[in-house]
Amino acid sequence: MFPNISMKNTLMESLGIQIVEVDKNGTCIATMPVDARTKQPFGYLHGGASVALAETAASVGAANLVDVNKQAVFGQEINANHIRSVKEGIVTATANVIHQGKSSMVYEIKIVNEQEKLICISRCTMAVIQLEG
Repeated sequence: MFPNISMKNTLMESLGIQIVEVDKNGTCIATMPVDARTKQPFGYLHGGASVALAETAASVGAANLVDVNKQAVFGQEINANHIRSVKEGIVTATANVIHQGKSSMVYEIKIVNEQEKLICISRCTMAVIQLEG
């Protein structure tokens, strides 16, 4: 569904974020390792890395709902509640659109650990802009 994008030299590449699935309804599933790139100094997953994963999943999902030749999407606002800590493994974000408008979308993103326990829940507002032609 999603057009080919390059992750080279991006935050996604730096953090090891992988897009697993994107569907026609704008749902996006993405993963990220909990490793030296994504941990805070005390050895736990950094909250900012979780937020980066959440916004990435929402952005990719939202981009799949627009004509990328005519429109672009950008994170406009994001919040996150960090529920549980993680020291190792892979975390998985599932982003679902809960509002799809002409100029904005709102996504809910749940991040879980490998045992499917909730790590973080986030809401992200995506701005939809028209590209100049």
